[in-house]
Amino acid sequence: MVNPLLGSLFSSSSSLFSNRSSLLLHRISNFTRCFSSAPATVPPSLDNYPDPTKLRNVAVIAHVDHGKTTLMDRLLRQCGADIPHERAMDSISLERERGITISSKVTSIPWNGNELNMVDTPGHADFGGEVERVVGMVEGAILVVDAGEGPLAQTKFVLAKALKYGLRPILLMNKVDRPAVSEERCDEVESLVFDLFANLGATEEQLDFPVLYASAKEGWASSSFTKSPPDNARNMSPLLDAIVNHVPPPTANTEAPFQMLVSMMERDFYLGRILTGRISSGVLRVGDKVHGIQHKDSGVEKVEEGKVTKLMKKKGTSMVLIDIAGAGDIISMTGLAKPSIGHTVANVEVMTALPIVELDPPTISMTFGVNDSPLAGRDGTHLTGGKIGDRLMAEAETNLAINVLPALSESYEVQGRGELQLGILIENMRREGFELSVSPPKVMYKVEKGEKLEPLEEVTVEVNEEHVGLVMEALSHRRAEVLDMGPVPGHVGRTRMSLTCPSRGLVGYRSVFSSDTRGTGFMHRAFLKYAKHRGPLGNVRKGVLVSMGYGPITAHALVSLEPRGTLFVIPGMETYDGMIVGEHSRDTDLDVNPVRMKELTNIRAANKDENVKLTPPRLMTLEEAIGYVASDELIEVTPKSIRLRKRYLDANKRKTMSKRPKE
Repeated sequence: MVNPLLGSLFSSSSSLFSNRSSLLLHRISNFTRCFSSAPATVPPSLDNYPDPTKLRNVAVIAHVDHGKTTLMDRLLRQCGADIPHERAMDSISLERERGITISSKVTSIPWNGNELNMVDTPGHADFGGEVERVVGMVEGAILVVDAGEGPLAQTKFVLAKALKYGLRPILLMNKVDRPAVSEERCDEVESLVFDLFANLGATEEQLDFPVLYASAKEGWASSSFTKSPPDNARNMSPLLDAIVNHVPPPTANTEAPFQMLVSMMERDFYLGRILTGRISSGVLRVGDKVHGIQHKDSGVEKVEEGKVTKLMKKKGTSMVLIDIAGAGDIISMTGLAKPSIGHTVANVEVMTALPIVELDPPTISMTFGVNDSPLAGRDGTHLTGGKIGDRLMAEAETNLAINVLPALSESYEVQGRGELQLGILIENMRREGFELSVSPPKVMYKVEKGEKLEPLEEVTVEVNEEHVGLVMEALSHRRAEVLDMGPVPGHVGRTRMSLTCPSRGLVGYRSVFSSDTRGTGFMHRAFLKYAKHRGPLGNVRKGVLVSMGYGPITAHALVSLEPRGTLFVIPGMETYDGMIVGEHSRDTDLDVNPVRMKELTNIRAANKDENVKLTPPRLMTLEEAIGYVASDELIEVTPKSIRLRKRYLDANKRKTMSKRPKE
C-alpha cells in the first residue's frame, strides 16, 4: 500500500516536472517560430568565395503566359532544388491567385561547377519597372517565346529592355509539343524574332543568338526541333549548357573597393531592411563597415553608415547565410536601415555612386484619398490620410515605377504604368485593412514645342472571325489605328490584328472586349511611345443609375429598376445618396430610389404575393471598377466591398458642377 503523503509528493513532482517541460517546450517553440524565417547557415568560407569566371547572371524574359515561370520550376528541379509546389518563384499571394508574375525574383542554381544566378521577371508591360531595374544585374537573357503564338506586343517590350542594356539573349521556343506547332512554324517564328531584333537595333553579337526548343510543361529542352525527345534526353541540360557557353561571365575586379547598386529591397520583421544587388567590385564580408550613398543635384550624398550584420544568397527555393561575397555575384545584405533601390552601398572610403537604371516615365495616374462616404469606417482599420500616405510612400520606395505626390488635403496622386499595376496596389492595401476612395485613372500628357502628346500603346488582338466587326467598331471609337491584320497560323477561323491605340482609349476596354468576344478573345498591350493627341473619344460609356435613398436595398425596388438598365447591386446591400447602383440604358444619369419598400395594408390577399425574380446583377471587380468610373465619380474601396459613387453625393451640388466630359 502506497503512503498517501508519498503519493501526493510524487504527483506534485510529476506535475511540476510536466509544467517545467511544457514551459521549456513552449519557449523552444517560440524561439523556433521567431527565427523560422531566418535563413539556414552554411559553413563559413572566408577564403573561398565564388570564382567570378564560374558565375553566370541571366534574366528570364517573356510575354505573359509563354511559360517563363514554369521554365524556372524545371530548371530548379534539374539542379536539385526541392520544389514544394508549382510556380515556386511566385511567392506573393496575388501572383498565385492571378497566375502572373508581379515582382522580379532572383535565385542561384549550380550546374557543372558553375553557379547560375537566375532572375525571374514579369511579362506584363504594367510591371516593366521590375524588368528595367534588374537588367543591370545580368549579362544575358533567355527570351521565351510561344512557338504557336510567336512574338507579341509584350515580347517586343521586354526584349527592347534587354537589348538596350547590351544583353545577349538566348531564344527558347517553348510549347513545341503542341499539335499545331511544326518545324515550319518554328522557322517562321525564328524569322519573326530575328526581324524584331533587327528592328530594335540589335548588334551583330546580339543577332547571333542560339535557338533552342523546349516544352517547359514536360521538362525538356533540345538544340534541334523535336516534339518528343528520347527518355534519356528529356531534361533541361541543353539550355543550361547554352547559358554557360553563350552568356559571358561578369566583369569583376575583386581588388577594387566594394561597391553594389541596390536593385531589390524587402523588409523582414527580425532582420530589418534586406538590400539585394550585384556586387560591381571588391569583396564584402560580414562585419565590414559600409555606407549608403546616392546621387543628388549637389553631388553625391551619404545616406547612412553602418556595419554588415548578415550576408545572404538565395539558393534554389531557400535563403542561406554566407560570410563572404565577391564581385560579380548577386547577394542580399542587412545592416543598413535607410538605403533603398537605386542607392549605392560601398566601403566607407568610396564616395562614387554607381549609375542608376533609367526607367520609363509613368503614363497614368490616380488619386488616393480618405473614404468619406456614409458607410466609411465599418470594415477597415486604417482610415486616415496619414496612414494611407505612409503606405503609399513605402510602396514607392520599393517600386520605382510608382511615383507618389501629395495632392489636396489627405489625398495623394499615384503615378504608374497602367490599370493593372495600380489595381494590384489597391488590392494589396484593402487586404491590409485600408479604406480609401480612388479617382478614375487619368492619362499623363506631355507638351513639346506647343504640341500636346499622349501615350500610345501597341495592341495585339486575337479573336474569332465573327467577332472582328464588334471589336473593330469598339476600337475605332477609342481612336485605334490598325497596323496589320491576318489569320492566326494553325488556327482556322481566328484573326489576329495589330493596332496602335491611345492609353486613354484602352482604360476600361478589357471587360468590354471580353463581353464582345464571349470570352474567346485575347488582347495584349504594351506602351509604345508618346505621339500627337488623336482627338476626343467616341461614346464609350452610358449614364448611370444613382441612388437617392439610404438603407438596405429591397427586391421590390429593384424589380421596377431593372427595365431602366443593368444593376450593380443585390437586395440587402447597403446604399446611400450618391452611390451608383447600376448603368442606365441611356447616355444620361438617372436618380432612383433602390430602398423603396412595398406598402403594407390590412387587407388579406386570397393568394400569395408573386415571387420576385431578378436578373443576376453585374457585380464589379476592382479592375472593372477602375476602368468603368467616369471623371465625376469615385471608387469606394474597403476590405469587404467595392462600391461606385459620385464624387459629390448631394444631387443639387452635382447639378451645379460642370457636366461629365466625354472622355
